[in-house]
Amino acid sequence: MPELPDLAVYVDHLERRLVGRTLRALRVLNPFVLRTVEPSAAAFAGHRVAGARRIGKRIALAFDGDLGAVLHLMIAGRLRWIDSAQKPPARIALAAFEFEHGTLVFTEAGTRRRASLHLVQGEGALAQFDAGGLEVLDADLAAFAERLQRENHTLKRTLTDPRLFAGIGNAYSDEILHRAKLSPIALTGRLDASEIARLYDATRAVLTEWTARLRAQAGVGFPDKVTAFRPEMAVHGRYGQPCPECGAPVQRIVYAENETNYCARCQTGGTILADRALSRLLKASWPHSIDELG
Repeated sequence: MPELPDLAVYVDHLERRLVGRTLRALRVLNPFVLRTVEPSAAAFAGHRVAGARRIGKRIALAFDGDLGAVLHLMIAGRLRWIDSAQKPPARIALAAFEFEHGTLVFTEAGTRRRASLHLVQGEGALAQFDAGGLEVLDADLAAFAERLQRENHTLKRTLTDPRLFAGIGNAYSDEILHRAKLSPIALTGRLDASEIARLYDATRAVLTEWTARLRAQAGVGFPDKVTAFRPEMAVHGRYGQPCPECGAPVQRIVYAENETNYCARCQTGGTILADRALSRLLKASWPHSIDELG
């Protein structure tokens, strides 16, 4: 799922390409993507784009006439920019925002339709999409600490809870926790002041550095390589590969469709965290320490 750094780069390019431009037509190519009835897609034709912004993990396009389009990319949703002479990719296209100079296409790979488009009117209508998560890059340490310890959950769960923190998901939470050298299953209520400060600094640093890196990679072209798995990442998606800090093999916890990647030596004092499926299968053979893997 695209997270804060990826969405920030999308918003940069949407603002540069679309603000002040008049929408010719909004075509809904897959009826399942549209989750609202009023206003209609046809009502957006002839309106100019006034701005683009991120709301948590959503992207909102504002149009004059107090109209708004809110896109949630979910896991496989992406945005593409195509020139006027090109046609949208038929199989994966969900919606197309057509302008004189090109078309913004909302796509989703795969067959599970999770991405969504809400068409709204009024600033109040946009507020419903804000889950209330803290924008860490705009917050001080005190605000971060309060939000972190508002509920007593694991760090992984807390960082990815949109009610607590905005824009952080599975990928960047792994990177943040590795940078902070904290276990993904550590409970927020048991962190001391120095650990909270370390996590705050790591969160801001990882999000800032990755946003800058992705902006540089996209350059002037529309970002077309948005992915949760990047070779420069320290641990996310790098199971079995060496940790860039200590060289120990990266470990993982698999659950549902997600997984948590971490370094046992850097983050958990050498302890390999139990994976629900594998640890039950291996039972006594399950390694409890990174040193048992040597």
